Amino acid sequence: MEYNINFPNLGIYLDHVGKNFSIGGFTIAFYGIAIAIGMVLGITVLMKRADNTGQNSDDYLDMAIRAMIFGIIGARIYYVVFSWDLYRDNLISVFSIREGGLAIYGGIIGGVLTLFVEAKRRHMNIGRILDTCVLGLPIGQIIGRWGNFFNREAFGRYTDSLFAMQLPVSAVRQNEITEQMWENLKIIGDIGYIQVHPTFLYEGIWNCCVLLVLFLRRNRTKFRGELFLTYAAGYGLGRFLIEPLRTDQLLIRGTSIPVSMMLSAAAAVIAVILIIFGRRRAAGKQTEQAAADVSESAQALENTADEREQKDGCEAPVEEKCSPKQVPEQSEDSSKY
Repeated sequence: MEYNINFPNLGIYLDHVGKNFSIGGFTIAFYGIAIAIGMVLGITVLMKRADNTGQNSDDYLDMAIRAMIFGIIGARIYYVVFSWDLYRDNLISVFSIREGGLAIYGGIIGGVLTLFVEAKRRHMNIGRILDTCVLGLPIGQIIGRWGNFFNREAFGRYTDSLFAMQLPVSAVRQNEITEQMWENLKIIGDIGYIQVHPTFLYEGIWNCCVLLVLFLRRNRTKFRGELFLTYAAGYGLGRFLIEPLRTDQLLIRGTSIPVSMMLSAAAAVIAVILIIFGRRRAAGKQTEQAAADVSESAQALENTADEREQKDGCEAPVEEKCSPKQVPEQSEDSSKY
């Protein structure tokens, strides 16, 4: 198998990009390393967020580990269900994830369901939990997508655009090579290359933008759960736009409809509706509270005015009336000098 990966229109030529390496006879895939690094960094960020918002980071570490485990299980189940033809004749391969085969939506669903259970068990607000954890999610995705790079997967259809990526035919799954790719096969030396959209890179860049939005809005939300809904809307929109480019789409059985595209559209629309409804509801509560505060202040002023009136209306002390001085009358019989 050839290990070259080229970006010819950018002038980038990588001569040897391996899929794995060995230590003591044990093979470690770069795909797995990328996923692991993404998870560790994501958990680190969400624990820091928990500390900054006055929560117990140890609680979030416990919840994150459980969500991570069930997220991986969910990601694998999702992928296998919609790629059953690849596994039905070799069921043991269902348990092998070293070569890839994890679907991000399955991971998100598995992780979120786990957090719902944890919130119920710990008597915590699920909206607050999701808002605290969500900053770690795109970080994990951004780094994890580079696992697709090492695995030569999650690429798109043929292109000659600026970011066009060349992959050796021997390095990719043959069922992912379309007729258009064969027609535009590039021969360099004796090696045949397909030239495709690096959709894993597009999604990684989009997720960087989503992460920036989440970071800027982290302290400006109006209700609990809004930050997570912002992620759902942002990522859903990006995935909806990028998914049509991919050649490894998971389809709804019996149709040609990409399941991830449908989920992305649904997630984005529902999230936007919930954000609008939630913010209006929060604004309504804020208005009611402001009205209640004004009413309370007015009542307090009225009570103060009444007290002053009562004070001013009290009777003043009665002034003592002085009797006129008695001026002695001169007697007509007074002595004459």
